[in-house]
Amino acid sequence: MGHPPRIPVWLDHAQPVIYFLTFCVAERRPVLANDQTFAAFADVVQKLGNWKIIAAIVMPDHVHLLAAPKNRDARVGEVSAGIKRAIRKRVQANWQWQAGCFDRLLRSDESAEEKWNYIRENPVRAGLVDHWSRWPYRVGFEL
Repeated sequence: MGHPPRIPVWLDHAQPVIYFLTFCVAERRPVLANDQTFAAFADVVQKLGNWKIIAAIVMPDHVHLLAAPKNRDARVGEVSAGIKRAIRKRVQANWQWQAGCFDRLLRSDESAEEKWNYIRENPVRAGLVDHWSRWPYRVGFEL
């Protein structure tokens, strides 16, 4: 079964194109929230040529991030597939990612900061820390 066609970005050209992305480990195995994997993630996102990672949270079994393409028509699958492939290679993973990712283009009435306020609370909601700032596996907005 093929992927549905990508809807073009119809935002005003003055509006930045920012995606909220989530991708998960197959079988939701808790293999991501460790120093080795996070170091690989942080290195990979710094080296992305066509995308800027604005903010991210690496949870035990999934990743949330805000990403902006340098070319507004770039395919979201490029960034998620590139990050997933690079992390698995760097950590010599014996686990797999789930296919694809969840992506949402932020509309004009949404801000990256509001979405970050939501995703940064993931470790708190999961009971991993009592305040989001204590979660070590995050990059970006330091509010």
